[in-house]
Amino acid sequence: MAKNKNVNYKGPYGYQKMKEREPRACIRFKCALTNTILDVLRQRPGWVEVKEEGEWDFYWCDVRWLQENFDHTYMDEHVRISHFRNHYELTRKNYVVKNLKRFRKQLERDAGKLEAMKCDFFPKTFEMPSEYHLFVEEFRKNPGITWIMKPVARSQGRGIFLFRKLKDVIDWRKVRCLLLLTSQEGISWEQPILKFCSDGVRLDDQKDEIPVENYVAQRYIENPYLIGGRKFDLRVYVLVMSYIPLKAWLYRDGFARFSNTRFTLNTIDDHYVHLTNVAVQKTAPDYDPEKGCKWMIQQFRLYLTAKHGAEAVEILFAEMDNIFIKSLQSVQKVIISDKHCFELWLLEVNASPSLTASSQEDYELKTHLLEDTLNIVDMEGRLTGKEKRVGGFDLMWNDGPVSREDGNLDTPMNGFVANTHLGYNNDRKKQLKQLFKPFQTQQKV
Repeated sequence: MAKNKNVNYKGPYGYQKMKEREPRACIRFKCALTNTILDVLRQRPGWVEVKEEGEWDFYWCDVRWLQENFDHTYMDEHVRISHFRNHYELTRKNYVVKNLKRFRKQLERDAGKLEAMKCDFFPKTFEMPSEYHLFVEEFRKNPGITWIMKPVARSQGRGIFLFRKLKDVIDWRKVRCLLLLTSQEGISWEQPILKFCSDGVRLDDQKDEIPVENYVAQRYIENPYLIGGRKFDLRVYVLVMSYIPLKAWLYRDGFARFSNTRFTLNTIDDHYVHLTNVAVQKTAPDYDPEKGCKWMIQQFRLYLTAKHGAEAVEILFAEMDNIFIKSLQSVQKVIISDKHCFELWLLEVNASPSLTASSQEDYELKTHLLEDTLNIVDMEGRLTGKEKRVGGFDLMWNDGPVSREDGNLDTPMNGFVANTHLGYNNDRKKQLKQLFKPFQTQQKV
């Protein structure tokens, strides 16, 4: 059980060592969200929802609860919560770049430049305003190229803008200083401020965020791979059960998000061209909600295979595996790894992925994803700990790379092949039935 008490306990992070986990017939849960995860939790056999201050075994919490209560909450051995304490080391854009840069230097020292080059999957990045002068120096080395400015802790494309002129950044800095000054001097935000930010948002619309907000300036990818002339990004789910040792699972399903407008560098102010966020694209004048702007990742993989061949796609997805693992390894020594915590990451990295469905297909994907997440968290005590697949999840790292078991796929005959199946057929129901058959038989006996 877990109780929210402002009491200090001996041991790391305020926990006492309790007896080993045991199978539980009834799991009491709390949930801070009211979308798909709540549906999944309420439909899970043997799980009972707890209201208000009732004792609980499992909590799908939000990050605010984590910040306010984690260090003051006593937890029994079996209790689980859905975030690691300092998850932001991997989700804030400035922190993840800092951690990747540090990890790359560590790899170069320990394993050489060739291994360090495996971390070269992110563009030249500067934190603003602290690295403004370094950015200006780099900017002047390559005049005329396109840069993108992103707030470090916002979502849904808010606050992002592209630029090619240093004047745009200077104007941005002036706006930031004005906002910070007015907030510190107590100037009423109700007073009419008529200037606008570079992204077209009124200053008084951002009053709650600006005083503590930093940005990153990144070199923009000017020649992205396009499908149908449109930009896209991939949304891939990784479940981390532990950082020490690192244990991570990769989900077979995911999706690609497309821009609504064909790509061009002739205009850098059109968010419908350059951003793939659904929250942005669905406001486009010609957006078709029936058609949407998503592909399931199986469809994406089939397209690439038809165009470039199976071998090239295998190599590409293996390089994607490297990005997933290196991103997690870059924070392995800074994340507070606690046995009560797990985290479902959405890569490009998000610790609170949207679990609200935008279509029936999206709802089914997220329902199955969350069901399998709970299967791996295993509050019921049904797993042995030796599984390499649970439903739609494949174990990709377990204190080291995990090898693929089957040999019936078009993969190289020699060398190591990772146990990842992103974009392959997800026959999760069949696999779960076989996996839990011994447990169901035991229950009947």
